[in-house]
Amino acid sequence: MKLTVIGSGTSVPHPRRSSSAYWVETDGGSILLDCGASAMHRVAAEGLDWAALDAIWFSHFHLDHVGGLAPLLFGTKYAPETQERTKPMRIFGPKGVRGLLERLSDAGDYRLFKQPFPLEIVEVEPLERFEIISGTTAVAMRTPHTAESLAVHLRDADDRTLVYSADTGFAETFASFARMVDVFVLECSFVRNKPVETHLELAEAMFLIQKARPKRAVLTHLYPEWDAVDFAREISAFGPPCEVIEAVDGLKISI
Repeated sequence: MKLTVIGSGTSVPHPRRSSSAYWVETDGGSILLDCGASAMHRVAAEGLDWAALDAIWFSHFHLDHVGGLAPLLFGTKYAPETQERTKPMRIFGPKGVRGLLERLSDAGDYRLFKQPFPLEIVEVEPLERFEIISGTTAVAMRTPHTAESLAVHLRDADDRTLVYSADTGFAETFASFARMVDVFVLECSFVRNKPVETHLELAEAMFLIQKARPKRAVLTHLYPEWDAVDFAREISAFGPPCEVIEAVDGLKISI
């Protein structure tokens, strides 16, 4: 399993951080975790095989996580690279993802479901195991962000594991969901004194990491206030139980 951070930022425009997107590659194929507005251009810039993308996971319906979906499907309708594709592309997400795509398609008569290849939509129930790509199973868990928000736990054929929190407020039970995973990709929107309850600040993220005890953790969804702090110094103050990595666009991790 390999992870490439496509977008480590938020909805706020930033010169070095795109909005949320993460590319996971396994022996069974590729998964895009969320798809911010610039995601597919960033995927192409990283040299990843966007035309062969097998599956997309959507955590929730905020635009910095789903804003790239319609442009992606508008592009795959016409791109030369996808005209001979025959394998399906599968889109997974919370209940309502199909309706969202239908509304986007109808908004400009884009006919996004009319692709050169089969397009499958799967609405996921929390805590029900499903196969997201060949050899990789997934389980979703509700998180306190929006009514539909889901985190996802991935396990590949080699028993490598990754949890992606997406956006979330604090919930101690989430640490159990990520217990002992190989990589815990965890939002950490704010350094301290967070202005909203539906995101995490550093102390909360580090508490979850301490409880979960992953092999490695990646802090992401970083608002611009992180630019002004020394990441390593802030992390060291909490005595981390594992390597804690600052997500940056283009970061690659082998799992």
